[in-house]
Amino acid sequence: MGDRFQTIVDLDAGPADAEALAHRVVEWLVAEGVVLADRTNCVLGQPLGHPPGPSWERAVTDDWDHEPWDGLAVHTGRTGFTSGADMPGAAVCPHCRSVTALDDDVWPRFSTAMQTWRETGNASLPCPTCAGTVPVPEWGWDECPLAFGHLGFEFWNWPDLTEDFRTRLAALLGGHRTAYVSGAF
Repeated sequence: MGDRFQTIVDLDAGPADAEALAHRVVEWLVAEGVVLADRTNCVLGQPLGHPPGPSWERAVTDDWDHEPWDGLAVHTGRTGFTSGADMPGAAVCPHCRSVTALDDDVWPRFSTAMQTWRETGNASLPCPTCAGTVPVPEWGWDECPLAFGHLGFEFWNWPDLTEDFRTRLAALLGGHRTAYVSGAF
């Protein structure tokens, strides 16, 4: 069995408010008993994370066949969140909703823009249909395998998070838009 993750990404948090919002959400998760306050070596690829708390079931569906064996990593820096090996087949313009296939001719431009955004925080691409300039974080992706932001809550090896839990967590972010990205390695 491989490792799997589920990430709730705040699409609107900026560098100035990511830390405060992360603190608010973690306090709530601890108060709910979903995670523990003390961080340990319990997440992949990160030095420390929050282990599951005594009431972790409040966050997940009831059709689980195991308890979570890893924890929560909280990311508060400019990050491109991905579903792992799966890359999108198409990008969706937020202005005109047209779908752009990410074929061998188009993908290199998107890939370069994504790398520029990760390095600088600023990169845009023109929509081939409406010619509108779209910042990288505002593009949509088929089946949402990508999200770009300054704040993400990444649950490693947990049963599926419920829609209700994801909605309650998003409410703590002050009405910000969120994306749900999941994957496995």
